[in-house]
Amino acid sequence: MKTYDFDEQIDRCGTGCVKYDQRQATFGTDDLLPMWVADMDFRTPDCVFDAIRRRMEHPILGYTSLPADYFRVAARWITERHGWTPREEWMGFLPGIVPGLSFAVQVFTEPGDEVVVQPPVYHPFLHSVERNGRTLVFNPLRIVDGRWEMDFDDLERKLTGHTRLLILCNPHNPGGRLWPRDTLVRLARLCAERGVTVVSDEIHADMALGGRRHIPFASVCDEARDHSITYMSPSKSFNMPGLITSYYIIPNPGLRNRLAAFLEKSELNGGNIFAYEATRAVYLHGREWLDQMLAYVQGNIDLVARFLAERVPAIRPMLPEASFLVFLDCRGLGMEGDDLQRFFIERVKVGMNDGRMFGPGGEGFLRLNVACPRSTVEEALRRMEAAIAER
Repeated sequence: MKTYDFDEQIDRCGTGCVKYDQRQATFGTDDLLPMWVADMDFRTPDCVFDAIRRRMEHPILGYTSLPADYFRVAARWITERHGWTPREEWMGFLPGIVPGLSFAVQVFTEPGDEVVVQPPVYHPFLHSVERNGRTLVFNPLRIVDGRWEMDFDDLERKLTGHTRLLILCNPHNPGGRLWPRDTLVRLARLCAERGVTVVSDEIHADMALGGRRHIPFASVCDEARDHSITYMSPSKSFNMPGLITSYYIIPNPGLRNRLAAFLEKSELNGGNIFAYEATRAVYLHGREWLDQMLAYVQGNIDLVARFLAERVPAIRPMLPEASFLVFLDCRGLGMEGDDLQRFFIERVKVGMNDGRMFGPGGEGFLRLNVACPRSTVEEALRRMEAAIAER
């Protein structure tokens, strides 16, 4: 068994890397540790490069069809990792989950229809609704015992005769919540009763931490299966988002055919050679890398929790059950809005996502990406402690 080195420092500057090369544009300075964009500073698995190199040994990079076993390999991975076996005919290629959110809004709603999101949540959820001329409806999450919970009383009030979609983040970003089965069942039955289709973004599914297991929304009951669209991708879990490889899973043939027809007529139903090869590679050969990465990330999360509790108790981390993102509750610092963001940029010199970008409930929070060498996390924590002590 190979042991992977996640302590390795890799210089990403000058590669077009958003996280590093966009610091000036995003934060107004290059002089900070970038711990914002949700990709990893870890070396992408060897199996990805091996697969791409093998394909590049052929001298022609021509038009390429989806490998015959592409969905079979993906379905087997989902079965083994998440205990759900989707049929291959339920699946189709998707050129990115964020575009997929917009596609779903365009296909399954009309201008003015209502689409529910549950903030604070990944900000493209909001954009996909508003930029397509639909009505954005918030069903805010609540913090209960340090974790996000759904507010079903509020949701029942918000679902009207004009509501067509609910976009679910499962696991949740930025809170790292693995939604429990009973929550998903309740959501599925309520939405089915009201004629609302659920679009479940499950890009963080493979990154359940601490021996936990992700529960695919469509697997929890008949109502979920028949009234949902699931999006999955290996790109986040295996640090290859630049390859743009995702897929949908839609058991209901009526919903599936509508989305497939939209993608086909828009010429958006195919990917590139390397996306295909990389996806097969990680599902066939990437398990050990993923498990080691998750163990390392868990160590980073434990470090953040321990350090803040002992030395910076005014910042309280919402500990994720999945993913490498830690939502930091900074309300105890007594700063709000721009003042909080400015303090971390100018004084702490750590660049994180402002919680306000995730919608209502994100005020006073910052999203910290700990998918990086432990030394980077240690440096960020030391900077926090020093700057706060000097206030």
